[in-house]
Amino acid sequence: AEEPSNGVIQSVQFHRNAQILLSAGFDKRIRLFQIDGKRNPKIQSIFLDNFPIQKASFVPDGSKVIASGRRKFYFMYDMNGGAIEKMEPLFGREEKSLESFEVSSDSKTIAFLGNDGYILLASLKSKQLIGTMKMNGSVRAISFTQGGKELLSLGGDGEVYQWDIGTRKCLYKGRDDGCIKGTTLASSSDSNLFATGSNSGVVNLYDHGKFVNGDIKPIKTFMNLVTTIDTLKFNPDAQILAMTSKMKQGALKLVHLPSYTVFSNWPTMRTPLHFVHSLDFSPGGGYLAAGNAAGKVLLFRLQHYERA
Repeated sequence: AEEPSNGVIQSVQFHRNAQILLSAGFDKRIRLFQIDGKRNPKIQSIFLDNFPIQKASFVPDGSKVIASGRRKFYFMYDMNGGAIEKMEPLFGREEKSLESFEVSSDSKTIAFLGNDGYILLASLKSKQLIGTMKMNGSVRAISFTQGGKELLSLGGDGEVYQWDIGTRKCLYKGRDDGCIKGTTLASSSDSNLFATGSNSGVVNLYDHGKFVNGDIKPIKTFMNLVTTIDTLKFNPDAQILAMTSKMKQGALKLVHLPSYTVFSNWPTMRTPLHFVHSLDFSPGGGYLAAGNAAGKVLLFRLQHYERA
């Protein structure tokens, strides 16, 4: 409400201190808000000229924000110094777009989705390309696990790869059950669970340890959404999995993971979600933020978690 966007909200994310929320999107602005649950005042707005933002993310240590778009370069914003740095194209690569990326939880590596199944690894310290890993099909989604030492990747062909970041070798490859076209992937913060989403709206939940040891049957399959799954997100204690599709109004479901059941009492028909494009849980689990196509970020309080 402090400063609505006039474009789609592509990213929302809480800072590690839970007091700051980032939002960014197609209006080329990164906005930072102080979250108090009442007024949530705006702290800052950073404008990136001619750069509709596809994704923006805090580096896990909280020191920087990385913003990407459909460009060969990306931006890094220093939270302490306030300086914006333009990162040049990764040397030796021809990607026209670095729009999709993930940052490792140890804040050392940034992984970009490249062309032709390539995953590009860059050092956050040197900003240089430090290696590549290649899937057989196209790469659709990635997620760091094991504290940044490993990476899971999902191909458009439904294959899930487990990678060792140190050696950049594939440790295991298995098929996402029943998946024809994979679209997204997420891991829980303890690396015990991961979930995959597909273009048919199906979400599979896996035991990470069992999957990479050859037991590739999902713990549970959820078919509550019927359009392409765009976002999957585990809450901090891995008790809730959120899943969304931006193709249908109000297409957001929360799964209670200990019982593998979808919450039926929320969201309701009256919840003003619009078309959800992004979401995040706060570090304490008490807030859920959802960014939508109308340029709004909706903030919800999960009363079960005392710490907002």
